[in-house]
Amino acid sequence: MASGTALVYHEAMTRHKLLWNDLVKCCNLSLLRSSEHLEVAKSTQTMNEEELKRISGNYDSFFFHPSTYHCARLAVGATLQLVDFVMSGKVCNGMALVRPPGHHSQRSAANGFCLFNNVAIAAEYAKLKYGLQRILIVDWDVHHGQGTQYIFEEDPSVLYFSWHRYEHQEFWPSLKESDYDAVGLGKGKGFNINLPWNKVGMGNSDYLAAFFHVLLPMAFEFDPELVLVSSGYDSGIGDPEGQMNATPEVFAHLTHFLMQLAHGKLCVVLEVCSGIAESPAASASLAVALRHSLHFGFERVLCIFVGDMQVVPNTEDGKILVIHVCKKEQTGNSSSKHYVVLNWKEVSAMDIFSFMFVLSCFSLLLKDADGNDFFSAVLGFILPVAYSYQPNLIVIAVGPNRSLGISGISLLFGLLQGLAESRILAVIEDTDINLRQSVASALAGASMPHFGVHVPPTQEKVKQIKILRNQLQQDWKMLQCSGK
Repeated sequence: MASGTALVYHEAMTRHKLLWNDLVKCCNLSLLRSSEHLEVAKSTQTMNEEELKRISGNYDSFFFHPSTYHCARLAVGATLQLVDFVMSGKVCNGMALVRPPGHHSQRSAANGFCLFNNVAIAAEYAKLKYGLQRILIVDWDVHHGQGTQYIFEEDPSVLYFSWHRYEHQEFWPSLKESDYDAVGLGKGKGFNINLPWNKVGMGNSDYLAAFFHVLLPMAFEFDPELVLVSSGYDSGIGDPEGQMNATPEVFAHLTHFLMQLAHGKLCVVLEVCSGIAESPAASASLAVALRHSLHFGFERVLCIFVGDMQVVPNTEDGKILVIHVCKKEQTGNSSSKHYVVLNWKEVSAMDIFSFMFVLSCFSLLLKDADGNDFFSAVLGFILPVAYSYQPNLIVIAVGPNRSLGISGISLLFGLLQGLAESRILAVIEDTDINLRQSVASALAGASMPHFGVHVPPTQEKVKQIKILRNQLQQDWKMLQCSGK
């Protein structure tokens, strides 16, 4: 009896990347590939950058690298190996973490960052090798997998379901056949299901409703022998391309539902993740952490976010206080005392810093020399506000494009430990091992790293801090005596 879950991955697949701005399983790529397309892809292995640019220009949103062909073969091989594991009963289910993705790829052309259609090849492979007659493909990427649709639109043995951001054909790939009325052709009519989202912001309830009322009734009637998932997570909260609000938890529930089909034979294959090099992991993780902290009964959660934050938590009820330290000035945010933006940019030691408070969104602009002036922001503003708020829990998150150095971030962790009975949750997207070690040391009670030479703020800066305190002191009483 099969048990367990397989995870198939090879680090070599990360070599496929954009150059400009051996687990190779024997796999028959000609299953769904034209011989001409295969030869073109193979030839790119020896091309220089200019040649790669030129040949990439022949495709819609695809960019070749010398390692692309090799990585794409690895991706197909990993996917087929997962199918073998599941179909042979070695495991119940599994996931293939592959790059490049595949669901936009068509029989004779690369498309949308996809060279070979991993999931489509896997479906055809499973039919040929294991004699399967009914395969369900679920595509929850935020983009329509038009390549998969084209390949199986006349094939009644494959039921293809895709939800995707559409916006009345304005969102890429901007195709008429991505709409709800594209249901398949010929014998395949009725076996293609498109659920186009004509607005952004779809959340957990929308995704669950799509499963309850559209996919699952048809899936149980279809009774698949294998379920394949084109699993793109740009449809989750925090992705700037997808702009949807579904949290990571809902994908676990969706996976659980699909495991009830095909006697649990489920293969999840990674698809497109927009901006994967700068994914808003910290922002999405923060949203989930804050949500759970409130469920656990914490009435006041202080959140300090350092870096770009794509998802701004709801602070209207006062249960969450956000201090957002970032490089760029924020616009369009609610003018709430519980959401404060601290725009901080490092400049050279010879530059003059400035302080500017914008009352409409409680923005504090701070330009500093080597981070030394951040002391004035921490001691004159962040700590007084934090102690006025008296949080039950503190969450400090570090996302992409952080404006604070390691010592500044560690200072926050160290000085805030006196609050919330030292309950501090760290959410760190940054891969800098020195940052992680420094934060871990701070949380363990180690002494702070050297923060640099403290430079007293100029008179202009002192004046601006006083203005800021005067404007907020009615809301945060510790500001009434801070610095006096």
